Amino acid sequence: MPNYTLNAMMDYSREQIATIESLEEICKQFEKINLRVGIEHLVKDHGDHAYLCHHNERLIGFLSWYTSDGTEANINGMVHPDYRRQGVFRSLLGRAKQDMSLQGIHSLRYRVISGSSSGEGFVLHMGASHDSSEYSMSYLNLTNKNERLDSIILRPEEDKDFNFVTTCFSAAFNETKEWTHEYLTHTREPSRVTYVALRENTPVGLIRTNNLGNGTTVIHDFCVLPVFQGKGLGREILIHAVDLLLSIPFTHLRLGVVTDNEHALNLYLSAGFEITAEFHYYVGGV
Repeated sequence: MPNYTLNAMMDYSREQIATIESLEEICKQFEKINLRVGIEHLVKDHGDHAYLCHHNERLIGFLSWYTSDGTEANINGMVHPDYRRQGVFRSLLGRAKQDMSLQGIHSLRYRVISGSSSGEGFVLHMGASHDSSEYSMSYLNLTNKNERLDSIILRPEEDKDFNFVTTCFSAAFNETKEWTHEYLTHTREPSRVTYVALRENTPVGLIRTNNLGNGTTVIHDFCVLPVFQGKGLGREILIHAVDLLLSIPFTHLRLGVVTDNEHALNLYLSAGFEITAEFHYYVGGV
């Protein structure tokens, strides 16, 4: 690409982040979508890997990726509307793959916001196939508090809890203990906190959070041991977690839920969360 430069992101200054935010806003306005490429994860330590494409010092392309299990890369990205269909994103991806290969990545998972015809067109052209869809939800019930029962206690994970956390996660999400162990090991950054839910001093579930800064945290990996499911404990754990996070205080709570998980979606809606965006995930295209 003549006059184009590709570089791994090394500058995490407020000025550099602002240029990425500006490109994101341009893409939002052009496609009339609520684009979010994970700018909050661009931090020097324990942040996403990111790559920038410039044309005459103008930022025209961006790609970031992270891995939760050490084998699959989750990819976000965007290209300025004036520079699409010119190989910009493909070149960014090629540069990123050089680093991915060094880390043992052998699978790609693209995240495309609903309504982005350019994003969906690219991943399909790359030979990726649709895998799942997810709603992004935000907590908006800041004035009317949910009624909370006292049978559940939430406390931060202790070293002795790791076996329970692994067992609960693998059983609730139907994952192997080996994969779960790798996933939990890869996602033990300082920004993440795992809370164990206890009922009558017995661990029954867990909920994890990821502090993104600026008063925002993401709730994820929320599960209850199968033997305790169907007893209303999930809602109680969630309400306790919301109260706890708001008291820290985090002013913006987010979570994601698979679109066809009607039970979980209804739980989050009833607890004060609302849908803010929909994302589609495509796998392949290596």
